[in-house]
Amino acid sequence: MSSLVLQAIDVAVHYGGVKAVDGVSFSLARGQIRGLIGPNGAGKSSVIDAITGRSRLTRGKVLLDGEDVTALGVVQRRLRGLSRSFQRTSIFGGMSVRRQVELASQRMSNDRSTDDAQAVLGELGLLQVADVTADELGYGEQRRLDLALALVGKPKVLLLDEPMAGLSVRESHELARHLQSLAGRWNVSVLLVEHDMDVVFGISDALTVFELGRVIASGDPSEVRRDPRVREAYLGSAG
Repeated sequence: MSSLVLQAIDVAVHYGGVKAVDGVSFSLARGQIRGLIGPNGAGKSSVIDAITGRSRLTRGKVLLDGEDVTALGVVQRRLRGLSRSFQRTSIFGGMSVRRQVELASQRMSNDRSTDDAQAVLGELGLLQVADVTADELGYGEQRRLDLALALVGKPKVLLLDEPMAGLSVRESHELARHLQSLAGRWNVSVLLVEHDMDVVFGISDALTVFELGRVIASGDPSEVRRDPRVREAYLGSAG
């Protein structure tokens, strides 16, 4: 079995003359965290949409655990272990934390949905608020609940679109620790779009940098940080 759980190969998404994504290739190993960074409008969220099936590819393909899933829809990819979260939370304010996670688990056709929900709640430190309705939670807890909903069924790959948005520095670092723990202990691979450079450089095993829908650098975080194109395009000349 290959160590690569996700492969994007020459992925392009064009809308008329607009090239949102233009020939992007990268891979994700088991248990790896890969950060995607770049200026606003660089194509990061568009790549996630393409990988999860929300956008139709102009060309290229997506492999999940060696299987070509390019022709599959969002739900089919999710059932095969490809999950994501969005910039805006998808929680239900009037429903308890526990009930939301259990229902999400049941949708994954998990016969042991209660056990699955309990494990996810415990992993993200939500057991103590499991019977509280979501609209009573602090924003940091709501972001963790959103992540919990993406984690039911223990997906192979988790794609996160700015999960630290709106969090305090303390909350961001706490969520980052949860992500590192998940990747290491659950062997979940994480593709992370994030603007918090302290977080993304701190927890990523590898980085891919986008500009105008193309990859301009990819590799180890320390290597990427030294790349002159990255310093000029995104990090600034001071690096």
